[in-house]
Amino acid sequence: MSLSSYSENIEYGSRRGYGLDEGLINQLSGGNENYPLLSLFKTKSIAMITTTQIINNEADSLFNILDQGKKKSIEHDKFLDQLARTGILSDDPRIKELLNDFKLHKNGKGITGISQTEFNEILKQNALVKKSLTENAVIPDFESFCEQIRTIYLKTLKNKSGKVADYIPQLARVNPDQFAISVCTVDGQRFSIGDSGVNYCLQSSCKPINYCLALEELGADVVHNHVGREPSGQSFNELALNSRGLPHNPMINAGAMMSCSLIDRKNNIADRFDKVSKTWKALCGGKDVSFNNSVYLSERQTADRNFALAYFMREKNAFPENTNLTETLEFYFQCCSIESNAYDLSVAAATLANAGTNPLTGDTIFQSSTVQNCLSLMLSCGMYDFSGEFAFKIGLPAKSGVSGALMLVIPNLMGISIWSPRLDEVGNSVRGVEFCERLVEHFSFHQYDSLTGHSAKVNPRKRENELIASKVMELIWSASHGDMDEIFRLEAEGVSPDVADYDGRTPLHLAACEGQMEVVKYLIKKKIHLTPKDRWGNTPLDDAKRFKNKEIEILLDKAIKAHKSRIAHTPILEN
Repeated sequence: MSLSSYSENIEYGSRRGYGLDEGLINQLSGGNENYPLLSLFKTKSIAMITTTQIINNEADSLFNILDQGKKKSIEHDKFLDQLARTGILSDDPRIKELLNDFKLHKNGKGITGISQTEFNEILKQNALVKKSLTENAVIPDFESFCEQIRTIYLKTLKNKSGKVADYIPQLARVNPDQFAISVCTVDGQRFSIGDSGVNYCLQSSCKPINYCLALEELGADVVHNHVGREPSGQSFNELALNSRGLPHNPMINAGAMMSCSLIDRKNNIADRFDKVSKTWKALCGGKDVSFNNSVYLSERQTADRNFALAYFMREKNAFPENTNLTETLEFYFQCCSIESNAYDLSVAAATLANAGTNPLTGDTIFQSSTVQNCLSLMLSCGMYDFSGEFAFKIGLPAKSGVSGALMLVIPNLMGISIWSPRLDEVGNSVRGVEFCERLVEHFSFHQYDSLTGHSAKVNPRKRENELIASKVMELIWSASHGDMDEIFRLEAEGVSPDVADYDGRTPLHLAACEGQMEVVKYLIKKKIHLTPKDRWGNTPLDDAKRFKNKEIEILLDKAIKAHKSRIAHTPILEN
């Protein structure tokens, strides 16, 4: 149990006026003498514990947990390793100053450890460290989450179907077996597996960002005077426009060229490209992006259809006045030829998930309204001719590219960058799509998962102990209200009908109190423990008597006697 969960339990118990007995202390701590706030529990009742005392003891408790060797010091490497387990990596700019302090200590004094006083000071000055170590980040159990992502990755890795894009020689030469997954949460927790450090071209995954840049500069009304916002229902490079003579949306080639024609129109093409590059750098947390000139030149040499689209749009007066068609196409090819890697691009995806604010630097790159418009179109139009199917199955905004790139956004939670060069027949990464399918099968990430009610899917936003405690309370509440459907559902999810809350109250206790005969009969049939005692020594039979539920009293009494009789007549097997 994390410190925050513990504090919540303390405050809840305090309101009810309960004290702490030794058995409950041991139950909560699991017998761990270094358990957070344990010393405080052993000297005070819950009602006496104040919030100030909890805060004052958090740092000491965390220090004791990390100082397993009782050396009164935590090694720098061990401290950073613990942070890494929570997803806060050593290249995170938010802990740069902290790392510099470590280096000064090590180089100046030969000290490689953190004293308790220094640790307390770190927690005071760096909220991120405290938030991570107390498991209060958006994914509390990040280590477990990463293991589940690793499992999905390894299953998806077996898929060898599809083929790399071959219309550009440079893309055709890429190793098709490469596969990368990188995750970045809105709290900046990061995890990568596979070829996450290998650079690849953005290709069409640059389109959402170009659209955002146009929106930031001109606003939605002006931008959508030149580009629509409907799925085209046709191939991404189809020679087709909507009924107004405009490209259907910014996520297809025609719409992406239109976005380029709107960005920073007053400047020359070099400055315009520089603006796009700097935006990508800011999105990636200050990491430089590259430019693949070979891909750019190949794009130009194989651009007949894109030129045809551009001339078609010009013939329909879709472009702004005085648009230089050749420069616009050059600019578009340059944007597609920007290179980065999954590790850095996951931060860009997380920036979109975080409403336009970079989780590592805290810089606001885009307005939240811009991101809202962008994600809406990514959801409906971002996956080429598979967009509708992807929205139906996955239910998340995404944008793919023929390089095998796939940017997935889970709003308010995380961004995921996926790269695997083998493509399906519509141009999406085969492994990328499969990974997304497996992801939403396992986790409650589909945007409509909340509508399905209770699900066996994992919700990594919650701590495991909180989930268990929540289900226990749901079962007890359902028993008290006679909600058999809910009892069946919770039992199907693996919640034992024998469970008890921290007062020792079981579903049978509550059903006996409230006169829920059907529930009591069901629990008896399940052969649960019929005489559990709560912390006040009361059994369900005692509760039935006290609340004058005569029929339940008779039923329980018979069941208890029958159970004792069966035990008495059970033959003892001899060896």
